[in-house]
Amino acid sequence: MVKKLSRRMREATAKVEADRAYQPIEALNLLKETATAKFDETAEVHIRLGIDPKYTDQQLRTTVSLPKGTGQTVRVAVVARGEQVKEAEEAGAEIFGSEELIEEIQKGMMDFDILIATPDMMPKVARLGRILGPKGLMPSPKGGTVATDLTSAVSEFKSGKQEFRADRSGIVHVMFGKASFPAKDLLVNLKALQETIDRNRPSGAKGRYWRSVYVSASMGPSIQLDINALRDYSFIEEAA
Repeated sequence: MVKKLSRRMREATAKVEADRAYQPIEALNLLKETATAKFDETAEVHIRLGIDPKYTDQQLRTTVSLPKGTGQTVRVAVVARGEQVKEAEEAGAEIFGSEELIEEIQKGMMDFDILIATPDMMPKVARLGRILGPKGLMPSPKGGTVATDLTSAVSEFKSGKQEFRADRSGIVHVMFGKASFPAKDLLVNLKALQETIDRNRPSGAKGRYWRSVYVSASMGPSIQLDINALRDYSFIEEAA
């Protein structure tokens, strides 16, 4: 059974040329134009890379700090002990604690978007692997969620830092703002993501690294973006 597109989606899709790779700012203006749901849609990017993550030297997992933020309220939980629990509270974490917090999570409490743990608590947090792993919430050094400087870690994640990884197909899925953002702000965030992916190119990646890039609003059609134009883009040149 073929699912029919809604009238809203048909009208939005009609605005996109399927075989065309759009210039970055043009693609982002089109993303905003096709975000016609009754709520502020999330801006998403889906990037196919020339990697095979089944090999350890072709895996990509890192973080990006989005200069213009995500447009979302991020709920941070911190597992620490002693004075660092107070540090987490003062840094703005919504949830904080030690062994008792680990027990709450084991019982099903998942009222957070990011879980940060101090290194000394990781042996105890490890038993949450089966719960947190499938949800992508397990703290890790690569993801910046195992930290001793809790003030900085909490602040960075609340202001737009995100962890991301390539999935089994070598595709990176990242939200990089809201459709209500100015197109220029979305471009600033997208450029930061592109530069992060280039800086963290896996050592085993051979040949063409970037294969395709599509942006969309969360309820809108996919829009192909010219990745070479994005990689060549310079805000310095624009200012000049």
